[in-house]
Amino acid sequence: MREEYVTTAEAAKELGISRQSLARYVARGWLVPTRTLPSGHYRWRMSDLERQLRELRQRTDDDE
Repeated sequence: MREEYVTTAEAAKELGISRQSLARYVARGWLVPTRTLPSGHYRWRMSDLERQLRELRQRTDDDE
């Protein structure tokens, strides 16, 4: 099954966070967009983003 790409705004809305927060997580190296367009805008596959968030939470939990 092919999953479509979503914008940062769409991904953030789905996650219940602001798009600025999502962009900040990328800037800090916590998350990696599925694609970065030549314009610098990000595109996400929700399954990839959700996997990265699970891994991030797991790493954070392991550090505590």
